[in-house]
Amino acid sequence: MYYFLIIIAVIMFGGCFALNDVYQKMRGSSIKISMQFSALSSFAGLIVLLIVNGFKLEFTFFTLIMSIASAVVSIGFTFCSFKALGSINLSLYSLFSMLGGMVLPFVQGIIFYGEGITVAKIICILFIIAALVLTVERGEKSKGYIYYAGVFVLNGLVGVISTLFTRANYPKTSSAGFSILIAICTTLLAILILLLRFGKAAFEKMTFSSVGIGSAAGIVNRVANYLLLISLVHIEASVQYPLITGGVMIVSTVISYFGKNKPSKREVASVIMAFIGMLALFAIPI
Repeated sequence: MYYFLIIIAVIMFGGCFALNDVYQKMRGSSIKISMQFSALSSFAGLIVLLIVNGFKLEFTFFTLIMSIASAVVSIGFTFCSFKALGSINLSLYSLFSMLGGMVLPFVQGIIFYGEGITVAKIICILFIIAALVLTVERGEKSKGYIYYAGVFVLNGLVGVISTLFTRANYPKTSSAGFSILIAICTTLLAILILLLRFGKAAFEKMTFSSVGIGSAAGIVNRVANYLLLISLVHIEASVQYPLITGGVMIVSTVISYFGKNKPSKREVASVIMAFIGMLALFAIPI
């Protein structure tokens, strides 16, 4: 059942990548735009999560601390992502984003939570890293390495914080309660930054279409992360996050078949490598 939740989340993340890219191309990559997106997407996700949880609010101080940390990471990641999508190599952006999202929680699970290093895990992560590297294209814009680093670390910290929350023995809320508090904290923090930085002009120039796309992206992202929190209680981080990375690669490639830019032979080859790596987790018993 929990692997099925991961599959659903992976499909949703693939769609979220596409929605984020559309939003950035539609509106730009300034700090104002990225903070508007954070506020809008988090609020839309909050409404859906409240419905899922029966409009029940849960609270513990530990959950609040973790939620604030997640909100800071989320807003930082959104800012770096928008700047990256607006000014640097898109294939390298995807590489660093997915590598960070996979490697940091993987290492965390091995070092801090006693998740064993197996042949299957090593083969899986090596195949997925090779698949990601294969997608990098030369000859595109390559400035903005600070954003590469930001995307790598911050996307990795999303998984690290989620693992910390699920493994901690402190009094805490359910996964739904944690997801709701993250959405609340992110919405409030983004609005605060907008008001302090831009005052009355904080929400100017937001069109109906951009509100719709931003809301859809937020709902998809928040629900997908909620599903991963549920599965993380039962599945090792060093297994879950390589599966997510490989899965998102496959879903993103499938989605690209329906767009203007069809996947290249290298991208198809990378997906095959990612699939082999994921298969190794289940086919190799050691």
